[in-house]
Amino acid sequence: MEFKVFQYKDKNGWDNSFPDMDSEQTLVIIFAAPDFFNHPEPIMELAQFYKQSKIIGCSSAGEIYGSHLFDNSLSVAVIKFSKTKIKIVKSEIKQAIDSYNAGVHLTQQLKKDDLTNIFVLSDGLNVNGAELAKGMNEKTNNPLVVTGGLAADGSAFKNTWTIFNGEILTNHIVAVGFYGKDSRLGYGSKGGWDVFGPARRITRSDKNILYELDNQPVLQLYKEYLGDYAANLPASGLLFPLAIKDLKSQDEPLVRTILSVDEATQSLIFAGDVPLGQHAQLMRANFDRIITSAAEASELARNRMFENEELSSPALVISISCVGRRLLLGERTEEEIEATLEGLPSGSAQIGFYSYGELSPLTKGDCKLHNQTMTLTILTEN
Repeated sequence: MEFKVFQYKDKNGWDNSFPDMDSEQTLVIIFAAPDFFNHPEPIMELAQFYKQSKIIGCSSAGEIYGSHLFDNSLSVAVIKFSKTKIKIVKSEIKQAIDSYNAGVHLTQQLKKDDLTNIFVLSDGLNVNGAELAKGMNEKTNNPLVVTGGLAADGSAFKNTWTIFNGEILTNHIVAVGFYGKDSRLGYGSKGGWDVFGPARRITRSDKNILYELDNQPVLQLYKEYLGDYAANLPASGLLFPLAIKDLKSQDEPLVRTILSVDEATQSLIFAGDVPLGQHAQLMRANFDRIITSAAEASELARNRMFENEELSSPALVISISCVGRRLLLGERTEEEIEATLEGLPSGSAQIGFYSYGELSPLTKGDCKLHNQTMTLTILTEN
């Protein structure tokens, strides 16, 4: 596997000439600032140059390139596989209720006996990420691994989009499948947030809409806890996610972030399911733990990828972190980006983006939706 990463910065243009790697086994990944929806010329340049290659991407809330964070830019990776076959597919999604079927449709398009991994990028607003993950898990066979994330629009929550072979699409999910035993993919996801306040039972919910905790309107409870922050909902909700846990299970809690608020029903709409009968607890930031968790996610991904083997050849790291982490960390955001590169061989490279949700198995097994995590996908080839 050969790969190159490069960048386009608004007003400065491309930082490098395009590497001559166009082929049927080349994947181009693009993470883009939201404004490129209105001036897509640099994306079209890539599509014209890489005519044989498969191209996917999405809009972001900040682009990761190397160990740095950028706005108004494109972060690009071009990956030419030696042995691994690749295929890209798309599925339209107009409303969140279609998420499960969209996940099933994506996987059915990709499914073959030698399919080993899927990387998926979804619209970030008209989707229930938890149902999307369920749909993709439904038609897969172990040990298939699904990772990816939800497109973003800064902190505006107005218009997210994906890229499919150079075309900018709204209301779509795109995915790439990797085929053959030579494909190697590592994954890791960590949060680092602290819970506070009582654990309350979810007494009324409908998929990703939460109405009541302990039989009390959830929006009212949130406003009581958030105080002055409540005036800026839903954006301020990014700083106070919910931990969702089945008290009978030993699994780590799933984290859920607010997407929108419904004053009429006193409900909150989250990026993923909030199952009835489980327990929810508010979370708040622990700055040092959030940064440390990024390094832990990288270590998890490396260990899962190579187990007892030594990682010696360069790898490509795709880092997807939640926009809430960026808003919280502020000037310290680059510390978590730097942490993800620790321990990787010389020559490794990183691109990524800040998202509205992250997709990865929690430990092993099925893909899950996460919020407020740093989630890594590490790619290489035997």
